[in-house]
Amino acid sequence: MSTYGRAAEESAFVRTSAVTRGRTKPRHLLALETVLEAGRGRPGPAQAEECGEILALCRERRRSVVELAGRLGRPVTAVKVLVSDLLDADALVVPLTQSYADTGAGSGPSIQMLAAVSVGLKRKWPDAVAYPQAG
Repeated sequence: MSTYGRAAEESAFVRTSAVTRGRTKPRHLLALETVLEAGRGRPGPAQAEECGEILALCRERRRSVVELAGRLGRPVTAVKVLVSDLLDADALVVPLTQSYADTGAGSGPSIQMLAAVSVGLKRKWPDAVAYPQAG
């Protein structure tokens, strides 16, 4: 690898770390296929510029986490951290695209529904402790 290529790679890593303020784990459980849409809240003034880009994309139409990562050219983990910040600010929401009753008898809730419930519960009780035997 050339010196330029190595420098560019290191610069991209540093930039990603700066965007997430060194955080590597999102606060919310987000799958690659989790669909997001713009909410009523606004991101804080200290949010990364990528947060504005994520919101602009989600205002156009619903987007998945993996699609956002691809559009931004950022690692999925970094995008999940930023999306978590936006969920906390109510700037993004996880829409329920299918009602529980419509999923068929015995099929159980979808991953998206569980993620939406989890976000709502964490918002209502942010200091709650996770129950380790829950799954």
